[in-house]
Amino acid sequence: MATVDVLVTGHVEQTESGDSSVHPTVSLVRDGDLVIVVDPGILSDPGLLTDALAARGLTARDVTHVFVTHHHLDHTRNVGMFPTARVVDVDSVYDGSLWLSHDGDGHHLSDDIAVIETPGHAQECAALVVGTDDGTVVLTHAWWFADMTPVQDPLAWDQAALENSRERILGLADVVVPGHGPAFRPPKTDTEPRGGGST
Repeated sequence: MATVDVLVTGHVEQTESGDSSVHPTVSLVRDGDLVIVVDPGILSDPGLLTDALAARGLTARDVTHVFVTHHHLDHTRNVGMFPTARVVDVDSVYDGSLWLSHDGDGHHLSDDIAVIETPGHAQECAALVVGTDDGTVVLTHAWWFADMTPVQDPLAWDQAALENSRERILGLADVVVPGHGPAFRPPKTDTEPRGGGST
């Protein structure tokens, strides 16, 4: 089974000067030879990310893939820290100078890691669905924070599409890693087992 570790827990906060301080939640997904960093966006200090990797015995060159949930700069700013990694998004793989397509919704990076389309916050939003010993973990920007807020996303491309994506994620996830907060366990909405393979 794959593993998921949060490397940097994100936030959206007001500074004393009234500016916004923003970190995405940056995660590490591992499965066999795959070493995936998710959403390496803007950080007050890139050392937060490199130090978190080093604490797990990894360097930037050990990262095989970078997954971005969407193309807002706060989630993509530090993709270049991983020069040998393939970058994966909702429908493409970027490998050096090659811009390649993949299978889109349901594309598997391994038996336990899949990409699903989750439009709403942005048109091109995707989530990474990871089967772990702790259940199915979904890394997503369908929610910003662990309390599942904001309910109405002020930056949403399409709130109705976002609601549909949230419903889909809740049908899959035992654990959610949101865009700017710690991982959380969503409330159970039914008695059906989650995960189960259909992505």
